[in-house]
Amino acid sequence: MITVLAVHFAVAAVTPFLFRKFGRNSFYALAAVPAGSFLWLLLQHGAVYSGAGAAQGGGGAGPGLAEVLPWIPELKIELAFRMDALAWIMSLLVLGVGALVLVYCARYFKDKDDYLGGFGAQLLAFAGVMFGLVTADDLLLLFIFWELTTVLSYLLIGYARTRLSARRSALQALIVTTAGGLAMLVGLIILGFNARTYRISTLLELAPGLVTGPAAGAVGAAVVLILIGAITKSALVPFHFWLPGAMAAPTPVSAYLHAAAMVKAGIYLVARLAPGFADTAFWLPVVLGLGLATMLVGGYRALRQTDIKLILAYGTVSQLGFLTMVVGLGKPDAALAGLALLLAHGLFKATLFLVVGIIDHQAGTRDIRKLSGVYRSSRGLAIVAAVGAASMAGIPPLAGFVAKESVFEAFVHYSTDPTAGPWGLVILIGLVLGSILTFAYSARFMWGAFAVKTGVETTPFKPIKPAFLAAPAILSLLTIVYGLWPAPVDGWIQPYAALFVPDGEDAADAAGHLALWHGLTPGLGLTAITFALGLAMFYGRNAVSRLQGLVPGWIDGDRSYQLTIGALDDVAVWITGRTQRGSLYFYLTVILAVAFVLPLTALVLANKPLPQDLYFIDPNSPLQIVVGAGIVIGALAAVRANKRFLAVLMVSVTGYGIALMFALQGAPDLALTQMLVESIILVAFVLAMRSLPAELRDRTGGKYRVVRVIIGAAFGVTMVFVAIYALGARVATPVSLEFPKLAYEGGGGLNIVNVTLVDIRAWDTFGEIAVLALAATGVASLIFVRGRGEGIRASSTVAEGTVGRRNTGAGRGNTRDDATLAMSRRFAASSRDAWLVAGRTMAPERRSIIFEVVTRLVFHSIIVFSIYLLLAGHNFPGGGFAGGLTAGLALTVRYLAGGRFELREATPISAGTLLGIGLATAAASGLVPLLLGGQVFQSAIIEFWLPVFGDIKFVTSTIFDIGVYIVVVGLVLDVLRSLGAEIDEHFEEHPAVQAGGQADGQDTAGVPAETTARGKV
Repeated sequence: MITVLAVHFAVAAVTPFLFRKFGRNSFYALAAVPAGSFLWLLLQHGAVYSGAGAAQGGGGAGPGLAEVLPWIPELKIELAFRMDALAWIMSLLVLGVGALVLVYCARYFKDKDDYLGGFGAQLLAFAGVMFGLVTADDLLLLFIFWELTTVLSYLLIGYARTRLSARRSALQALIVTTAGGLAMLVGLIILGFNARTYRISTLLELAPGLVTGPAAGAVGAAVVLILIGAITKSALVPFHFWLPGAMAAPTPVSAYLHAAAMVKAGIYLVARLAPGFADTAFWLPVVLGLGLATMLVGGYRALRQTDIKLILAYGTVSQLGFLTMVVGLGKPDAALAGLALLLAHGLFKATLFLVVGIIDHQAGTRDIRKLSGVYRSSRGLAIVAAVGAASMAGIPPLAGFVAKESVFEAFVHYSTDPTAGPWGLVILIGLVLGSILTFAYSARFMWGAFAVKTGVETTPFKPIKPAFLAAPAILSLLTIVYGLWPAPVDGWIQPYAALFVPDGEDAADAAGHLALWHGLTPGLGLTAITFALGLAMFYGRNAVSRLQGLVPGWIDGDRSYQLTIGALDDVAVWITGRTQRGSLYFYLTVILAVAFVLPLTALVLANKPLPQDLYFIDPNSPLQIVVGAGIVIGALAAVRANKRFLAVLMVSVTGYGIALMFALQGAPDLALTQMLVESIILVAFVLAMRSLPAELRDRTGGKYRVVRVIIGAAFGVTMVFVAIYALGARVATPVSLEFPKLAYEGGGGLNIVNVTLVDIRAWDTFGEIAVLALAATGVASLIFVRGRGEGIRASSTVAEGTVGRRNTGAGRGNTRDDATLAMSRRFAASSRDAWLVAGRTMAPERRSIIFEVVTRLVFHSIIVFSIYLLLAGHNFPGGGFAGGLTAGLALTVRYLAGGRFELREATPISAGTLLGIGLATAAASGLVPLLLGGQVFQSAIIEFWLPVFGDIKFVTSTIFDIGVYIVVVGLVLDVLRSLGAEIDEHFEEHPAVQAGGQADGQDTAGVPAETTARGKV
């Protein structure tokens, strides 16, 4: 199962490259993947139904294949998959229909259609995700696949990204299903917490005790929350409106997602949980009530549509309600009928959607008011459609009839069950009414799509190639075979139906059997009533239409959704207007006031004494007094500074003071990292401030100054006491006491900090570098308009000739005497391929020869030292963060010495590429152990001997640290290119806006960017 998933995702990853070479014919290659998986699935039939595979893993009882890979043992999350009867049947539908839809796509699309590579990849990935969803045996793993279907459906529905309707429908589906998914996640966590396991197979075994035990209330609430996720995904009332809107997607998407795959996810979830949780308090009211309402509303709305695709869409809504009722009833005969209907529905509805795609493709319209005589133009297509529509209406001898007969029989039995009361009969009557509507809209579809209509010209219809008709023809053939020979399907479903049979009863007698003819039964009588009244509704369609016209237009689910979203927008605007006032002082006041009032209130209410052995100065390190005083002086000076540069410099003083405090406390690794971070931040601030006025004009004066001082001081004092009380409140042994042993024995290193970052807490670090990459991307997106991947461009104001041109700007030049200037020019022209390009790109009067020479001497040494910090960090101070920051400082020095063109020469790889390589390296270091049978981010210690070097001890977590190193270098490079090179170029194009230019009244026109890159700040 894991291999099937891996193949789907791997091929999906290379799909765009296939389409560049082979065009739309690549869909045939993609179809081979689910087709091959389908054949593999058929070969597993014996193992699934005999129980031969149960020993491979998994915790569930009963037959089935199981595969388990540990993922996050501490959270009890595993890559657990299980193939039982229900999963096997669902996989048949997902993989089989998926392969046929991909074949159909090869003729549906044209080579000139845009984004086919991405579309094919998403559709193939969706097939893999759905397979993962139905085979997942872990609640949280199931949720991951659940949300992946949501994301992929959003992309597939919005395929026509230039159409507003497609974007709106995709977003609507995303919002509705994501909201339901969040509710479902809460329910899954509650259920798993109370059961002390997230294994679905184990949960079902424990279900009787959970439903009736002391946690029955919590379990019942969890089940309701899970059902909310199911009804949103399967488009039940009141969330049914998103599915008809999703018809903006290409027809193959509708045929797959909205007939056989995505919308079946909610049905699958109900079917999966029904054996264990159908007896909870709110299960039947939710499942039967909303299911019946959906069946009636969908059927009613289908009769109002003039678009044949929308007829099928609302028909799908109706059938989903029907399916939910059947699979959720919790009876063995209903379970058998429910899965039988699920398979039949997937076959006939996918067939009909594919037929609609052919009609739209060949005739150019789906409007029943314009379609006329299509039957005469394509009898083969009409026959295929007739089989699908007849199965949907429940006409013998097709699959839909066999399944619907079993459904009627199950609900006839339920209506006579004393536990159902009068509601059993009500549900049965509603079911028959819904079936009548189904028959009527099935007839309306066939009449609207193929009939000759009086007063309507015959629709031009291009001939259909056999390859285009193959997929729906195969599905219609399977519908016929299923109806005539239902015994195999009956055998597939019986093990699932047996889960509902009480101990001591015969499963076959309780569930019954699928058959084309059961004799003269009540179900057959209800079928006859359905046919008669359905035909009457179809022939009286004009009268029905007039009656529907009397219903007010405001009774509409989509309209209610739009009104709800509009109301939320209005509330958001109202709140935003009163809280986001554009005042930094107001924001800080609110944040700091809340941050000290709440903790202070908690401290006062707790009324705890101060911890014992409290001291304010470490007697073993009196130098802390001097450092602390420096930090305080720096903070006060930053507040009082009237220049931006001075304020930032004073803030850096506090940062360097804290680094020194770390060093005094015996934390050299933290001190080194703090010092490097402070240096990079200082450079970033200085570069950014070039585009701001030098002076801080808007000071914090005014009538609220005293209030701000009080809040600031109160916040600082409160945080001090919070820290004191927090440190004194410890009652358990600190986990950090075990870190030295863990670091050396488990992580293979002596540097506890570094081993913690790259081994013990590798997940945290991976999240942090991912955030760094996102932050760098955000900064770049704000500054770069063209795109970060483009190189640093040359400008007309900075070219080869600038070295010989004296600055004529009024008063802006940093003049030197003629001898110094002449020496600068000779130095600039000494080599045509100079290592530092400043000689060719910077005006001589703006260069520092000493700085360039020093840069030549120290750059490589700093880079080598950064690599040393990276490799030695496992046992000595350093690591990926420190090494990356050191390499970043080397690039910073080179940029300051040679300008933005020198930065381009030093780093031909873009920052975005470095960030991606770093993240990929870190991720690979986590995934490779998993593929080798270990755990994610598991480290291995490798000892070997090399000539000259001697004994070497290599820990594989160093590879993760290399990824961290590359990400940090990419981040610094992004800062330099965003706040350095890009602003330099902006100054070239608009020299008058350089820092202080307008404020000082001085003209910077004619000054190249590199001549002012390090001007007044």
